[in-house]
Amino acid sequence: MGTTLDAAALRRRIRAGEHNGNTSGLAPGYVQCNLVILSGRYAADFLRFCQLNPKPCPLLAVGEPGDPTLPALGEIDLRTDLPGYRVYEHGVLTGQHGDISALWQDDMVGFALGCSFSFEEALLAAGLEVRNVTRGVNVPMYRSNIACAPAGAFVGDMVVSMRPFRPADAIRAIQVCTRFPAVHGAPIHFGDPGAIGIGDLAAPDYGDAVDIGADEVPLFWACGVTPQVALEAARPPLAITHSPGCMLVTDLRNAQLAVL
Repeated sequence: MGTTLDAAALRRRIRAGEHNGNTSGLAPGYVQCNLVILSGRYAADFLRFCQLNPKPCPLLAVGEPGDPTLPALGEIDLRTDLPGYRVYEHGVLTGQHGDISALWQDDMVGFALGCSFSFEEALLAAGLEVRNVTRGVNVPMYRSNIACAPAGAFVGDMVVSMRPFRPADAIRAIQVCTRFPAVHGAPIHFGDPGAIGIGDLAAPDYGDAVDIGADEVPLFWACGVTPQVALEAARPPLAITHSPGCMLVTDLRNAQLAVL
């Protein structure tokens, strides 16, 4: 990408088709979001699902039916401003696109959800190693046995992401992330993965495995992949999400999400 761009400039490049890869590490300091787009028939139940499950589904903005903009997050067009989209039909992934203008419907509602990129930036700023960043891989994610509160057809167990730390660093990581409830907040579990239904840390359901030192413990955060699991269960005729790593880059600053 060359020189560092701000969020608006990066979106313009994406909209023009000049960037179609992951957004991790781009426009540093700006909030990046998970995206879910649904028809109006399913939007109310999904909104309720997010409200009932704020750890995995932290809502930052909700659009108006048929309106592809999210003014609270910047000058955004949800049809063109992400470098990659996934399309689900009746809960099944059927395609990936770089532009969804042709798929947009006049009752669609966009949901922008907080993303772990924001708290990872805070962890790095605190001098902590984030293993997936160090290794240059996607964070490992696992289906847990922690049931989400259901809302209409949206049901399912929480997906969690894992990052290992030495015990003293784990305490610091918890302190740092507690300040960011709008982007998953503090971990929901640490230590024994079997206690939350995870059998093998070396075999994540999503993302890439990372090494864990003998002196380290795994920390587990609620993960933004959870809505995709709920979409598989709800089986709406059409749903659209971001492709993994291809996020909605907003004009919000990560620092604006921190609480004292």
